[in-house]
Amino acid sequence: MVTPQDTKTWPLSETIENFLDEPAIATLTTFRPDGSPHVVPVSFSWDADTRLVRIMVGAESKKAKNLIAAPGSRAAVCQAQGGGWVTLEGTATVTTEAERVAEGRKRYINRYRRPRPETGDGNGNGAPRRGPFGGGRPGGPGGGPGGGPFAGGGPGAGQRRRTDPLDSWQAVIEIAVDRVMSRNV
Repeated sequence: MVTPQDTKTWPLSETIENFLDEPAIATLTTFRPDGSPHVVPVSFSWDADTRLVRIMVGAESKKAKNLIAAPGSRAAVCQAQGGGWVTLEGTATVTTEAERVAEGRKRYINRYRRPRPETGDGNGNGAPRRGPFGGGRPGGPGGGPGGGPFAGGGPGAGQRRRTDPLDSWQAVIEIAVDRVMSRNV
C-alpha cells in the first residue's frame, strides 16, 4: 500500500528517516520546457528540520536548466531499495549562493563519505563509506594511499584521471518538500 504523507503529519517516522539516511542513489524528476519528464539518477541529502532535499549540480546541468526555466516548478526525488521506496515532492529552486552551496556540499559529504562505525574502532574512526562517485576508495577522498579514480599512483597512473564531482558543483537544487509517499519502508 502506498502511504502518502503531507506536512500535516510531520515529523516523518523514524523508519523513513533512517531509510533516507542511507547513502543510496535516487532518481530526480524535473520537467523539460515541452512538459516531458527528465528523470536522472542523483545523490542527495535530506534535512528533516528544514524539510529540504539538496542535490549538488553543475550550474549548466540539464536538471538545473529545467528548474531555472520554470521558476516555482515542482520536482520529486525517489529513493528505492529492495521492495521499499520513499518519494519526496515539492517546489524546487536552484541557487549558486555560496553559503547554501557550502551547506549542500557539507551534507553530501556527511551522507555519502562518512565513516562506517561498524568497521571502525567505535570512536568514529572507521573505514570510509564508498559514495556513489567513488568516495572512500584508495586514493580517493577519504580513502587510503594508493591509486584510484581521484588520485594518481596505482593502476592507470599517468592516464586521464576523473575529477572529484565536488570540484564541479557550483549550484545546489533545493526542494522544499511538502509531500512524502512511501511503500514497504
